[in-house]
Amino acid sequence: MSENVLRRVRRLLLPAYLGSGYVTVGDGASKEVTMSTATVTPDLGTPSGVLSASSVFYFLLIPAVILWYAYWKISRKHMVELAEKIPGPKQLPILGNALEFLGTSPGPKLLIFLVDPRDVELILSSHVHIDKASEYRFFKPWLGDGLLISTGQKWRAHRKLIAPTFHLNVLKSFIDLFNANSREATVEILLETAMGVSKKTQDQSGYDYAMAVMKMCDILHLRHTKVWLRPDIIFNVTKYAKIQEKLIDTIHSLTRKVIKNKRANFEKGIRGSTAEVPEELKTKNFENKVSSKTVVEGLSYGQSAGLKDDLDVDEDIGEKKRMAFLDLMIEASQNGVVINDEEIKEQVDTIMFEGHDTTAAGSSFFLSMMGIHQSIQDKVVQELDEIFGDSDRPATFADTLEMKYLERCLMETLRMYPPVPVIARQLNQDVKLVSGDYTLPAGATIVIGTFRIHRLPEIYPNPNKFDPDNFLPERTANRHYYAFIPFSAGPRSCVGRKYAMLKLKILLSTILRYYRVTSDIKEEDFQLQADIILKRAEGFKIKLEPRKRLVKA
Repeated sequence: MSENVLRRVRRLLLPAYLGSGYVTVGDGASKEVTMSTATVTPDLGTPSGVLSASSVFYFLLIPAVILWYAYWKISRKHMVELAEKIPGPKQLPILGNALEFLGTSPGPKLLIFLVDPRDVELILSSHVHIDKASEYRFFKPWLGDGLLISTGQKWRAHRKLIAPTFHLNVLKSFIDLFNANSREATVEILLETAMGVSKKTQDQSGYDYAMAVMKMCDILHLRHTKVWLRPDIIFNVTKYAKIQEKLIDTIHSLTRKVIKNKRANFEKGIRGSTAEVPEELKTKNFENKVSSKTVVEGLSYGQSAGLKDDLDVDEDIGEKKRMAFLDLMIEASQNGVVINDEEIKEQVDTIMFEGHDTTAAGSSFFLSMMGIHQSIQDKVVQELDEIFGDSDRPATFADTLEMKYLERCLMETLRMYPPVPVIARQLNQDVKLVSGDYTLPAGATIVIGTFRIHRLPEIYPNPNKFDPDNFLPERTANRHYYAFIPFSAGPRSCVGRKYAMLKLKILLSTILRYYRVTSDIKEEDFQLQADIILKRAEGFKIKLEPRKRLVKA
């Protein structure tokens, strides 16, 4: 500790404060919040003049606490000075903003919420501010150092390795599987609803995995919002730790099984999926309607809306790297230098989580919107009829590019109900904002309110109305790119977002070709629950009415 700090400590005449911090809501940061104070008077000794053990303990503890507090306070001086200039809610003496977070306190941290797209761009587009907030550490027992929470050189190396597995040519190879599974879903819906017959497979590992992921998200949400569950030393003795251990075992068991099977196939020279696809669902039997150049231009997840994409769609990555995700991971691990077995498991866990829960939420909200807005659903079905006519043929990649109105409806769903409602980053250096004369201090946690940004009236007129025309090319032309970030944006954007959009287009178009969706619940009655993934607390309650005879999957 510097001599300057020690001199300041010697001038401290007040008792040691045992806790303080910062909390913020809205668009800014608060001032300092002092939680509690205490003065401890030690036992000066026994009558014989010999200090007891407890007296010695307190005699040493008090100076240590004072020194720690003084150093902590002085080290935060720069942060405090900058934070005091940032607008935030009115504060109470002593308590500051603490009451705003009663029951969901984030603890002694400086949180700054950003909602201006210009400011958001400063953070998300940066190659410097890539560190996730400390709360992401709760994912570590589950996801390890996967793409979601890793940082630095490890993140960069693995991101560079994984990104090519979501290239256009790889995605196109998944079309038949997307069609087969989407058709299977429509058949199971009919069997279990209209006929009361349950078509179950003997292997329930997929269902068990989905349930385990859902319950894991509930526990992670508890750790985010209940301050006493944050310290590992406390959490590990609660019932939630035991539940988490069992859930992670279920999740990792499936992951290990998938990797084991893939490695066995790899050693046999088998690449890609081994799933059987019925001949009538293979898209090679149908003429491709567009040229390869047009297909590349249509790769952007918002191509019909004229949105640009910050993934490099035109870069030729070479045939060798155009492999499915796990195939590439297994190949890269052969010498153990590029990636090892444990790192493969971490990346598989991460991709399975991010590729499952987010698309499940997106599709559920989309179907809810279709059930409520019947006229909009009719327009989607009309578009599908123009593409497919009376044919029951599967969707080709070219077909998905023609689903322009369906895509706008999907984009509008992601605007109003982004699966990940907030993004949080940790600042390692000061950042000057564009929106005002404010500077974000190093050490602050920056919370980007995706849900709030997507409903700014100055960007989206009538923001609480479901309006697919918000994504007409003429409306998006002059809109800030960072005003729509359902998959984040910049260097740490979702690497699988094009995969997600392609999968959703095929799944949702298949469902709407065979079913009319209805809902008795109005949108204003939604009980939104912002867990790790945005969802409806009451569940997604919709009704499906068969439109026409289903072909057998």
